[in-house]
Amino acid sequence: MRAELVKNVSRVVLKLGTGVLTDDRKQPDLAQMAQLVAQIAAQCQAGKEIVLVTSGAVGAGMGVLGYEKRPSDLAELQACAAVGQSRLMATYEKLFAQSHLQVAQVLLTHDDLEHHERHLNARNTLVSLLGHRVVPIINENDAVSFTELKFGDNDKLSALVACLLPADLLIIFTTVDGVIENFGKENAKILATIEQVDQTIERLASGTTSATAVGGMTSKIQAAKIVIRAGIPLVIASGKKPDVLARILGGEEEGTIFIPQPNRLKGRKRWIAFFHHPKGSLFVDDGAKKALREAGKSLLPPGIAKCDGDFSAGEIVRLCDLNGTEFARGICDFDSGTIKNRELPRAEVVHRDNLVIL
Repeated sequence: MRAELVKNVSRVVLKLGTGVLTDDRKQPDLAQMAQLVAQIAAQCQAGKEIVLVTSGAVGAGMGVLGYEKRPSDLAELQACAAVGQSRLMATYEKLFAQSHLQVAQVLLTHDDLEHHERHLNARNTLVSLLGHRVVPIINENDAVSFTELKFGDNDKLSALVACLLPADLLIIFTTVDGVIENFGKENAKILATIEQVDQTIERLASGTTSATAVGGMTSKIQAAKIVIRAGIPLVIASGKKPDVLARILGGEEEGTIFIPQPNRLKGRKRWIAFFHHPKGSLFVDDGAKKALREAGKSLLPPGIAKCDGDFSAGEIVRLCDLNGTEFARGICDFDSGTIKNRELPRAEVVHRDNLVIL
């Protein structure tokens, strides 16, 4: 199955984690970066399109600003990221130039991907760069990001970039060999294939108290949930091994592969499902849930049991069952006040065309 899934892959999003790019002191490991770039360059020269999502900007800036350990203050983190990002790009530019490849820096914020016109513009820019045989190097715009910089943020970013393009495959390189069952025990083993991300798999990821001990696996599992729903396979593997990229793309059993759902979501449905912070939630009864999931219906007023949050007509909302479990997302045709006051006409609240079952 693995060989079949990667057989015709031409466009790859590759995410490099901080642990893969840095040494024990969290400083950039130039020898390691050089061997990774050499692997990527070889695939580009073989005709693959590769988009790189890179961590490491904070690590690259820490040494310059004299930090022994990662600062906890957001402004200091952002200062490290601002200094480190240009250092990181200069390193990549030099390394890729040795293989006669050009690179382009693309800094993204969540807003860029949420706003529909900017979303399409970002996609068109990346596709144009790939058409010119340039390697786009993407990072979150950490220097102006309002949210705390957390280890693993770029896992989600890489999943969203894979959905944005869309890519044929997402690869996340980390410091471990894949998703590991019984991590840290004598009977530990790598799960070669995961067909469904269920509670058992999610528990495996959080089976340690250290976020870095398993390469921040929880955020990688969340990334997996996004891409496999979009119809894109994901491989999580060790970026420390030589020639690992060629082996993955050759269909060899390397790391853990997540099997995508068979029906690939169209671009607009991917945008609805994954690129928003939903503004509210609609809780629906069992009959409505069944009609939405199994019969392909729109959401009508009688099926709504409760409305949470403040939102305007045209914004994205979660659709949850009566237990509070989210099972779909969609564009709501009415504002929250109208729904809460039961002032709805007999019309679709969320039309089927604007709804995605997760």
